Amino acid sequence: MLNFNYPLLQLLILILTFSFPVTLSNHEAIQSLLHRLDSKRALPSVQETAARGVLRRLLPTHLSSFEFKIVSKDVCGGNSCFMINNHKKTRHNGPEIIIKGTTGGVQTSSIPKPGSLPLFKDDGVKIKRPVPWNYYQNVVTSSYSFVWWDWERWEKEVDWMALQGVNLPLAFTGQEAIWQEVFKDFNISSEDLNSFFGGPAFLAWARMGNLHGWGGPLSQNWLDQQLVLQKQIISRMLELGMTPVLPSFSGNVPAALTKIFPSAKITRLGDWNTVDADPRWCCTYLLDPSDPLFVEIGEAFIRKQIKEYGDVTDIYNCDTFNENSPPTSDPDYIATLGAAVYQGISKGDKDAVWLMQGWLFYSDSSFWKPPQMKALLQSVPVGKMIVLDLFAEVKPIWKTSFQFYGTPYIWCMLHNFGGNLEMYGVLDAIGSGPVDARVSANSTMVGVGMCMEGIEHNPIVFELMSEMAFRDEKVKINEWIKSYSHRRYGKAIHQVDAAWEILYHTIYNCTDGIADHNHDYIAMLPDWDPSTNDKSAGMPQAHLWYPPEDVIKALQLFLAGGKNLTGSLTYRYDLIDLTRQVLSKFANQVYIKAIASFQTENIDALHLNSHKFLQLIKDIDLLLASDDNFLLGTWLESAKKLAVNPSELKQYEWNARTQVTMWFDTNETTQSKLHDYANKFWSGILENYYLPRASTYFSHLSESLKHNEKFNLIEWRKQWIPMSNKWQEGNELYPVKAKGDALTISQALYEKYFS
Repeated sequence: MLNFNYPLLQLLILILTFSFPVTLSNHEAIQSLLHRLDSKRALPSVQETAARGVLRRLLPTHLSSFEFKIVSKDVCGGNSCFMINNHKKTRHNGPEIIIKGTTGGVQTSSIPKPGSLPLFKDDGVKIKRPVPWNYYQNVVTSSYSFVWWDWERWEKEVDWMALQGVNLPLAFTGQEAIWQEVFKDFNISSEDLNSFFGGPAFLAWARMGNLHGWGGPLSQNWLDQQLVLQKQIISRMLELGMTPVLPSFSGNVPAALTKIFPSAKITRLGDWNTVDADPRWCCTYLLDPSDPLFVEIGEAFIRKQIKEYGDVTDIYNCDTFNENSPPTSDPDYIATLGAAVYQGISKGDKDAVWLMQGWLFYSDSSFWKPPQMKALLQSVPVGKMIVLDLFAEVKPIWKTSFQFYGTPYIWCMLHNFGGNLEMYGVLDAIGSGPVDARVSANSTMVGVGMCMEGIEHNPIVFELMSEMAFRDEKVKINEWIKSYSHRRYGKAIHQVDAAWEILYHTIYNCTDGIADHNHDYIAMLPDWDPSTNDKSAGMPQAHLWYPPEDVIKALQLFLAGGKNLTGSLTYRYDLIDLTRQVLSKFANQVYIKAIASFQTENIDALHLNSHKFLQLIKDIDLLLASDDNFLLGTWLESAKKLAVNPSELKQYEWNARTQVTMWFDTNETTQSKLHDYANKFWSGILENYYLPRASTYFSHLSESLKHNEKFNLIEWRKQWIPMSNKWQEGNELYPVKAKGDALTISQALYEKYFS
């Protein structure tokens, strides 16, 4: 994550607190699970050492200022908790503060010099978890954010997870190496898997059975590297008191299995977002859970993971029905399928618990009516399934599903799609939703979670959501946001406080219920014909949920406070992000004016507004270049760094470039259906990809007016798609170090466009 500025002395040790109203049978099942997971955790001495390791990496100057001690849950009445007290000094320069907790996760922040840490009153501070789990990750985060990480970057992430109190993270890295071994036992060769696994940047969707082969094949180097990395990740998670959630078998199988087991119930699925159903990429194969082979493969995969990693968890993710509805809505059939899926997990681990993303109940609500939901959720033994209410901050399923029909669930914040960079949030819902769910009648809530598709954006949202794992009352956002601002920048600046007050009521108060994909026209240029009279083919709308002029005022205030925060990296990041947001929304208005000029055949106005739109792209690129967090080069170089030969170098860079631009396949006259889904506001991609795209588009508009011809969308696509393909296949270098002064650039752009 970004280098956030954490609360003063927010030092913490955590994992499982148990305090929620569920039925007795669920209560007993969950409590039994908690006890089993406790037994898999590292020894107290190992966890204490791991906590000191986090402190050493983040605050080496304060290593001697703290003492960490693991204590029994009995100290907190059987709950997970942490306690902070002043240390009774017995020697000079000894520890000043002692932190006791039930596990070795630790939170650290900006702290005064050694010897001057604040004193705690009376018996210090004791914080209990109101629910056992703090879950982290979406199954696609591994592709949109983690894909190119090495251990150095992963170590920072696991530290961050500990800082935020995460104790139930997904651990999906390296699973293809396990699958290679499993399928080998079913006579599937490595060559057979070349068309099965996706490329590195598209593994999430290959794992889910949405596509196969796209961006691949995977080299043996990749498989081996990722397996080693997964072992490092899991080891550190365990040392810090976390329970990793491992993958399981969902039914997605290689095509070769149909030949080896011709009588198996294997169905070829329909197309998922290709332009013309190219069988090289589309229409994957699904083994029916009712087939005995399903349980065989599922058991083999679980056992192979246990052999490789050890007995590290009892919780396994499986999303067989995610964007893949069963062939019939008959509840009895669905119950049979659900039981078979669980059997495939439990045969490998008799204590297994199935963790399932609840996205299907939102995205395919027309299929998953109460009878179908109930059939699936109650198809496994009581307490053996946990559901993620994935989009609870906007579309909470728990409110409309009778608390998921008795199934324990985790209240999750989805927040982000495609790793898009956009300032956005629903702070009020985040600060109250988990509490409402937990205290509601017959609640089966057992945790909170962060399930964004991509990370490294909107730090304020992550900060608040992380705190909800430890809050048993609703947050007063007005007060909290002022405290957040002071902590984030290290001081109180009244103009900045006023700016954040505006941002809270605008950008971070989205109440329209729309899933926020960044469709700003710079990053997702509409692929449409503005000369058409077909109203159903109207201009795509960018998401706007607040008055832009209010946020321009917030930027003015933010700039006014800047002279007092010139040395703050967090201020610089937020200033750039806010300026980018303001300019991007302004560019939407300019684009609309350009289109209106075209439609009224005003060629001078078209030239004026199209030029202004293109200039905005250049200016935003210049702004983003002034901070390391907004550089395309970082993404590309991290991909290339993992390559061990020229072939991998070319493949990984293509994967990295393609994911954030065209995403999927094209043909001569049709862009990918997923183009710009993972768009990014990064310096480099704006000037070298978004700019030429918009330039050619406006050029075609202008030419059609000059020659009094209808705009030819197909001809523009014929020009643009080869340009995109060439960029995706390119290898030109982009900066990995920032240049320019963010405050100066931002001030100049504000004056240029808004003074």
